[in-house]
Amino acid sequence: MSAEDPSYVRWRSLLATQDLVVIGVEFRNAGGRLGNSPFPAGLNDCASATKWVFDNKRELNISSIIISGESGGGNLSIATALKAKKENWLNQINGVYACCPYISGLYEKKPANLVSLRENDDYLINCDQMAVLACLYDPNGKNEKNPLAWPYHATEQDLHGLPPHFIWTNELDPLRDEGINFYRLLRRANVEAQCRVLSGTIHGTDIMVLSCPEVSLETARSIAAFTRD
Repeated sequence: MSAEDPSYVRWRSLLATQDLVVIGVEFRNAGGRLGNSPFPAGLNDCASATKWVFDNKRELNISSIIISGESGGGNLSIATALKAKKENWLNQINGVYACCPYISGLYEKKPANLVSLRENDDYLINCDQMAVLACLYDPNGKNEKNPLAWPYHATEQDLHGLPPHFIWTNELDPLRDEGINFYRLLRRANVEAQCRVLSGTIHGTDIMVLSCPEVSLETARSIAAFTRD
């Protein structure tokens, strides 16, 4: 998809009503109008965008930078912070707010500790579909345990020192439990972190389901509050 899609334009506009400066990143991915660009192309684009925002904070009249994304964008939000730590520019990021993050890559294996992959399979999205997308993202499978590709596989040492995180998940989402487990890992790594599971909602309800405006508004308000904590 594209940052210019109506749902994402609408989402940025809603966030802007919360007195936030909102910048959408048109990042490359495994498919789409920007061509076929698997990992790490999209991550590099998000890192470049973050650095640009940091370099232009004065002109943009902003005081802090929060990286946020949904689903695969949730992956990239977390991975950008991990990349920043690895490359010693973590001071440029003040927080990460990841919505229903797609971060494990374990959609064929469906391990027992990720119950939601079985419990919620086929609620809007399914594991077969996600496994194909994971293969497109990392075609040769060399990065299946690389935290920059799949943050779920980060160690406590990888996470130590990261800025505050908020993990927002949906109850009826196959990805629910990988988000919750990642939150627990953040806490074990002494990262300031919060997590919320929104009852009765499917994957991406906050941004993609137009019939639930109250959910979208609640998430936008939560992101705004997180930026000011």
